[in-house]
Amino acid sequence: MHADISRITFRPDRHYSAVIAQQGRVQLDADANEQAAIQLLRARTTAADLIGQHGGPRGATGFGLTFVGGGRELDDLSIGGGRYYVDGILLDATRPEPGVPAEAEDDTVADDGEAPAAAPATWTYWDQPDGYRDAERPGDRLPTQFPYLAYLKVWERSVTAAEDPLLREVALGSAMPDTAARLKTVWQVLPLPGSQLELEDGATKDEVRAAFARWTAAQAPTARMAARSRRPEHADEDPCLVNPDARYRGPENQMYRVEIHEGGPAKDATFKWSRENGAVTFPVDELDGTWVELASLGSDDKLDLNVGDQVEFVDTAYTSRGEPLPLLRIEEVDLPGRRVRLSDEPDPSVGRRPELHPFLRRWDQRSGSGHGSGSGRTKRAAAKLRGGAVRIEEGGWLPLEDGVLVYFEPGRTYRTGDFWTVPARTATGDVEWPTDAARRPLLQSPLGIQVHYAPLAWVLGEATVPDLRMTFAPLAAVIPAADEEELAAEAAAEAEATAAETAAAAGSAPRPVGQDDEGQPEN
Repeated sequence: MHADISRITFRPDRHYSAVIAQQGRVQLDADANEQAAIQLLRARTTAADLIGQHGGPRGATGFGLTFVGGGRELDDLSIGGGRYYVDGILLDATRPEPGVPAEAEDDTVADDGEAPAAAPATWTYWDQPDGYRDAERPGDRLPTQFPYLAYLKVWERSVTAAEDPLLREVALGSAMPDTAARLKTVWQVLPLPGSQLELEDGATKDEVRAAFARWTAAQAPTARMAARSRRPEHADEDPCLVNPDARYRGPENQMYRVEIHEGGPAKDATFKWSRENGAVTFPVDELDGTWVELASLGSDDKLDLNVGDQVEFVDTAYTSRGEPLPLLRIEEVDLPGRRVRLSDEPDPSVGRRPELHPFLRRWDQRSGSGHGSGSGRTKRAAAKLRGGAVRIEEGGWLPLEDGVLVYFEPGRTYRTGDFWTVPARTATGDVEWPTDAARRPLLQSPLGIQVHYAPLAWVLGEATVPDLRMTFAPLAAVIPAADEEELAAEAAAEAEATAAETAAAAGSAPRPVGQDDEGQPEN
């Protein structure tokens, strides 16, 4: 998540069930975030154990698909409302009602003098809330060759006030930073050509589901990375050796983020890194060619923009599509006008729609000969950049800055958006990273992005869309009626109780043991 956090302490393998606050202690963001992660994992694991890998509640199962032939227009899919679970994650396909006041509806007319058309009741492939499909892009259109599989792609991403201004409490004033970020569940209905599933004609639903499971398994990332601070030469020979270049040398604690920018094999892949977990952002007020007017240029010299910085032009659609564009370099800074000039004009697909809340995200890699300075930092490592990001070189330790090194395992493939975090601490002069008994850093899979999939429909043609969804019934049920044997036993018990009450009322209750008929003790 791109958020201003100190570190991520949640480790599922430790099986912690709760975070326990202690009196008089400092409260950290990591503790609260870990508690939320523990509860979220438990809830989703429980749901997945009961429901299965995916399914919807009977009577309210969402994401039912209907093929809408385009005729002269493009083909479309209607997405039915309701709920669905994928790996325990709750999704809701219900389209909110507009909620426009009746008075406003009466006063609203189109340019041609007619009342506007009623809002659609369901989402479609083209207007799904986090799909951002573009009809002008051939790759976004539904396949013209049948059959194809329509499936759900689900993941989560962080959202800050830069992207959703309603998260900011304006009563705190413009000089104050935003408060908490949010974690957003993103779902997309996407097509997968049948040729990629390697199925024969006439495949059954179970065969389609099995083929899709094989395809999703192949989408999992294989990349692994390790991190450490620089070790002194001959450290194993003299463990008491202290070398000023042999540790993390940053002036303050940092949360480094290493994120894959361009995916693919190592020869094509690149990564970007940030010492602030990618949380340094600047909302865009206006774009004019290569000049960008910003809402703010940063609160201090550590969180501002300087000539030479690499930035990513981002908006909601760009983030949801996950298709990286070349990073841009800051060429000029106009402080009075709150403007910066970029090395190139941003791609036409991003930053032109204010409702998508465009912003710049700063990354901290730079090209150079090895010891250039920027943003007040010293001894910045040299970087081989392509499109503003660092080329991945496997099998060797790559320097970031201030003694922080990263290592990519050879022979792996990389996926855009996958990331690792590396907390660096001045108190120890080291980075926090898992190690073995010999204190050697261990290779780790990415912290995210965790992508989940579920099949929805096998589209064979305009009128044939076999449903691949699963459904489940509620666990609760009415108490069953008693059978004849139970009813007879119950009637016998009631008769016996009635007889005892009658005998007692007539004075014929049995005498107590040890007394005669007159109530005197027996000899």
